[in-house]
Amino acid sequence: MADNPLTEGLEPGSKVVGRARGMYALASQRDSGLLMVMNFAFLEGGFNGSTLSILGRNRVLDPVREMPIVGGSGLSRFARGYALSRTI
Repeated sequence: MADNPLTEGLEPGSKVVGRARGMYALASQRDSGLLMVMNFAFLEGGFNGSTLSILGRNRVLDPVREMPIVGGSGLSRFARGYALSRTI
């Protein structure tokens, strides 16, 4: 389970603009693959009150992971596309 802050930058004191809420589950017997079910809820700025929903496999050891955006709400209603994730 996750309920993490979304911030404007990488610095520890960076402004919180939303929350990343969802869960991870192990999804592979051979590598470090996780099933990621996550909602990004925006609480500040132009996207305040909107969400993006991601559902897909997160291969945590890959330098860049691609996961599908399967929907959203508010300004992101019916969102489709993909998200790129990098570990910093």
